[in-house]
Amino acid sequence: MKSLSAESKGAAPLLQATAQDVSGAAPALGRARAFAEPLLANETLDTGENTLAHADAVALILASIGSSESMQAASYLVYACDHLNKPQEVIAKGFGESFAALALETTKLVHVQRQARQTQVASARAAIPMAQTAAAQTENVRKMLLAFSRDLRVVMLRLASRLQTLRHFAATKLPVPPGLAAEALNVFAPLANRLGIREIKWEMEDLAFRFLEPDVYRQVAKLLDEKRSEREAHVERLRARLEAELKSQGMAATVLGRPKHIYSIVKKMRGKSLGFEQVYDIRALRIVVPSIPDCYAALSWVHSQFTPLPEEFDDYIARPKINGYQSLHTIVRDQSGQPIEIQIRTKAMDDHAELGVAAHWAYKEAGAKGYAGVSAGGSYDAKIAVLRQLLAWERELSGAQGQGVFEDRIYVLTPDAAIVELPQGATAVDFAYSVHTNLGHRCRGARIDGVMVPLNTQLKNGQTVEVTVAREGGPSRDWLNPELGYLVSHRARSKVRAWFNALAMDETVAKGREAVERLLQRLGKTAVKLDDLAAQLGFNAADDLFEVVGKDEFSLRNIETVLRPPEPVATEDDQPLLRKPRSQANPAKGGLLVVGVDSLMTQLARCCKPAPPDAICGFVTRGKGVSVHRSDCSNLREMVAKNGERVIEVEWGQAKSAEAAVYPVDIAIEATDRQGLLRDISEVFTKEKMNVIGVQTQSIKGTAWMTFTIEVSDAGRLMKVLSVVADLKGVRSARRR
Repeated sequence: MKSLSAESKGAAPLLQATAQDVSGAAPALGRARAFAEPLLANETLDTGENTLAHADAVALILASIGSSESMQAASYLVYACDHLNKPQEVIAKGFGESFAALALETTKLVHVQRQARQTQVASARAAIPMAQTAAAQTENVRKMLLAFSRDLRVVMLRLASRLQTLRHFAATKLPVPPGLAAEALNVFAPLANRLGIREIKWEMEDLAFRFLEPDVYRQVAKLLDEKRSEREAHVERLRARLEAELKSQGMAATVLGRPKHIYSIVKKMRGKSLGFEQVYDIRALRIVVPSIPDCYAALSWVHSQFTPLPEEFDDYIARPKINGYQSLHTIVRDQSGQPIEIQIRTKAMDDHAELGVAAHWAYKEAGAKGYAGVSAGGSYDAKIAVLRQLLAWERELSGAQGQGVFEDRIYVLTPDAAIVELPQGATAVDFAYSVHTNLGHRCRGARIDGVMVPLNTQLKNGQTVEVTVAREGGPSRDWLNPELGYLVSHRARSKVRAWFNALAMDETVAKGREAVERLLQRLGKTAVKLDDLAAQLGFNAADDLFEVVGKDEFSLRNIETVLRPPEPVATEDDQPLLRKPRSQANPAKGGLLVVGVDSLMTQLARCCKPAPPDAICGFVTRGKGVSVHRSDCSNLREMVAKNGERVIEVEWGQAKSAEAAVYPVDIAIEATDRQGLLRDISEVFTKEKMNVIGVQTQSIKGTAWMTFTIEVSDAGRLMKVLSVVADLKGVRSARRR
């Protein structure tokens, strides 16, 4: 047997095989079992198996696929680790550092996958605290299996152990723990297939499928109408006959064969929507010959001896697959009428298909058409070239970007054993953000494998990471400093930047809100609803208005214009008819009484335009007599606050002339702008016999702001007129100013 280290130069970091492992293999196996027996003889695994019996079976499986006896010895040391106080020290002293590293790495992976299975079972009842689908989690388990164990022997030990566990449940007919069979089918069997260990792959698939879908398994088994041993014997007889007869024809042919396995049959039926009777390759053979002319000669002979199905013939030698795969595929019926798939290829084509980029696992698991369904011979030691497949898988998992999984990704665990994929060099802060954004913002401390560490500590494969968080708060600006090493992942850095951008936006909005509220207070418009004001100005929400005001991108004069429109000339063609005021100099002459003072000059204030029966108050001006205001006038309040001693009591009196006194008042109207709006409002005043002496209009973003100055003798009638105006189409409000 060749030395592993001799055949894997350049791949030492993956295999980590040493001369000590091989040269001392035979004694190591016996010593390892003798060392482990007192520790394991009375112990049981969580599956219910006796631990020593399980280790014995794993060693036999490894031997059956040609692995070295040093690997078989490791199967005992792995399970002994859990029963040693200092496993690294004890195993290294008795068996060497390589055995110790292998045993400890495998033991750790066993624990990780056990926790992951338990987490996936729990997540079926309650969602795990991560934004990962079950499919993504399964793929992470696959990636982690290799990233975690750069020593290929760890993978081999795990495959053999899982196969033995499935055999145990099949033999005892005990119920399989939830998640174990699914993990075998979705993680371990594809891995065995990728590594070319088809003996393990096929058996593991059939056993797992039997546990997961027992009814379908039994149905297909019944359709086969014969036992597996009988099918295998039939294929073996056919294989021996073909090989002998081809050699008698002078062809140096090697014929390999196997029956189709039940899971493979079901997978093909489902993948191609076929009935059982349409699956022609339940039995398959492969003929390997020296040259291309020999391929066609062997095909001709096969078609002469059996009944070919012309529609099922493919010439991949003349027309190779895109990935370079070459072979002749034909399906024939034997004397009993049973279909047989036969592949014919040269030794070079076979090597390329098995060990090159077109290896069977590469195109079959990618979902391409064509299921070869044949076995490949060769021992484990003859398949060192499978390392090339392993490296190809790295490129596949990383999106063929030229970097492998081992180079730029790590896989760590949450306290609940959910697997998190992170970039190489990631920290606990990266981990927190990958689990949940809010967890990242509030992250304040971290434990790695139970030990408190600084937040910028770089994580390693397989570590369990737990973060401590504050009840509230946000990230630190130090996290964005690349020299401090807190963040590596682009996603986490983006989340931190977004938090600080949002914080700056909040400050801008607060600044804008303060400016708008000060303006409203100055204008005496504190009752205005902010969202309504924003809508009038064309914004979706008040915060949008505050934002542009806070950035000095929107003038407060625009808001003031809406709340107190200027006096531009109206542009509508249908202008209302404006009349001269009936009373010019003093419309209320003789209609006002100053209490306690006779013949005192009075005038109506233009700011509030009082009219009977408004409550009024007088204010003694300098040189212009008494200015009469409405009692609720904001200007009057300011003057009283400064010069309260100049307030004088006034009241409405009777007009001395026969003609009724009239008073100008301002009416403010807000409406949706439309054609004819000004005309319709003016007609209301005309019908009510109210003289319109002034009009101001302005339209801003579809909203019309109007101020009418009309003459009234009694302000009490005004409320009725305003209600009529408010009922007009498009009018939102009509009020006295």
